[in-house]
Amino acid sequence: MARKNGIGTISEWSLHSDIKRSYMTADSREEVDVDGFIVDVVRDDLLIEVQTRGFSKIRDKLMKLVKSHRVRLVYPVSLTKWIVRESPEGSETISRRRSPKQQGPQSLFDELVSIPTLLHHQNFSLEVLLIEEEEIRRKDNQGSWRRRGWSIIDRRLLGILGRRVYNEPKDLLHFIPDSLKDEFTNRELADATGYTIREAGKVTYCLRRMGILIVTGKRGNANVFSVKRDH
Repeated sequence: MARKNGIGTISEWSLHSDIKRSYMTADSREEVDVDGFIVDVVRDDLLIEVQTRGFSKIRDKLMKLVKSHRVRLVYPVSLTKWIVRESPEGSETISRRRSPKQQGPQSLFDELVSIPTLLHHQNFSLEVLLIEEEEIRRKDNQGSWRRRGWSIIDRRLLGILGRRVYNEPKDLLHFIPDSLKDEFTNRELADATGYTIREAGKVTYCLRRMGILIVTGKRGNANVFSVKRDH
């Protein structure tokens, strides 16, 4: 799962390669050196970078590239995940089950907290893919204790269920229901949407950093938020 990126060796899931391949056209190029960085796909004047996790790892790269190039960051959110357990050598499938853990589009904010203001840049856009995937595990007794010695050895794309492009901060306002846009707390946002409190906090943190939410007061110890009127 490793490849050379021209700077060092990084880990690459099959998921990354599968998504990257979906952006390839007859006149596009992949793994292109641009300003000293290897970019996944270059299509006309658009640089496309696929990141399956860890926006913080490419923050500096993105911030430098957007100064001179149009850049689109592509991020997959797994709406449906299948856990596949294989024999240690990978020759046999032992089991396949649907993961009980469900992601929603709001999981984008788990990563967006690392680059909350980049959407202000006119050269930057963010595309969220809603996907179905497989997570391949093998028992090598080196994995997380939570997985009881099973290691994740690959992630594979099964299908793209939907996509949405964000070109500017206000495009993210659909994460706030219309009924809450006057005043709300993180708890009220969570209750209205099904987000966890932690997810709601990340949504409001990012939108505050982007300047489209403001704090208008307190209810007990909780901040009260409102959508900034000029948006």
